[in-house]
Amino acid sequence: MRGIEGKAFVITGGASGIGLAVALLALQGGAAGVCLIDHEPAALAQAVQSLGRNAHGLLGDVADAAQVAQAVAASALRLGRIDAVVNAAGVDHVAALEAMTDEAWARILAVNLTGPMLVSRAAVPHLRAAGGGTIVNIASGAGLAPLRERSAYCASKAGVIMLGKALAMELAPDNIRVNAVCPGAVDTPLFRGSYEHTVDPAATLETIRQRYALQRVARPEEIAEAVLYLSSPASSYVTGTAHAVDGGRTFH
Repeated sequence: MRGIEGKAFVITGGASGIGLAVALLALQGGAAGVCLIDHEPAALAQAVQSLGRNAHGLLGDVADAAQVAQAVAASALRLGRIDAVVNAAGVDHVAALEAMTDEAWARILAVNLTGPMLVSRAAVPHLRAAGGGTIVNIASGAGLAPLRERSAYCASKAGVIMLGKALAMELAPDNIRVNAVCPGAVDTPLFRGSYEHTVDPAATLETIRQRYALQRVARPEEIAEAVLYLSSPASSYVTGTAHAVDGGRTFH
């Protein structure tokens, strides 16, 4: 992706899935460095090793304000600056309303909605010091069109879309652009966990595919390309948007 040369990225959920794909493509495109923030130590170490010397890993739970503040500050020290933030950390939960526990509801919103707010809050002073920058939140097609028995997930992803719109208005004077990418089904550990433990995983996967005009599951790199577009000067007049990169499920 042209225009990301020399940029410093902070990516949450960077040890796997979409976050890792963003880090890989960013470095291949000439980014100065990436800091991955993740709560899985083994996966984080493996990701950093695979990405090479311009990648750094920091342990942290995005739902914990103190850990977020520490990780973002450490990222700025290691990278020398922060130009782009990608909030890719996320969790899913499948449950009917009457089976929803208070703990599950709170955790989904804490990671998927409060997490991006905490990371953005910690990163904004560094983005401002760099003369501006970008924040890209990984929302979901489920934030645009609902799914059955995913009320917490859908609510959290719709919330992060609106969070981004509000921050886009607030941060525009600082030359900080905020956008969301709304993926459909993507071949990540999070997605595979939604069907691999069903009675008939193959049939469940086929049912999922049928929701999409393109009749397939995306590769993480396909979502990463959209994230990098929104993190680059190619999208310099784009802020406050929700980009559906979902194979035609929502057609919003």
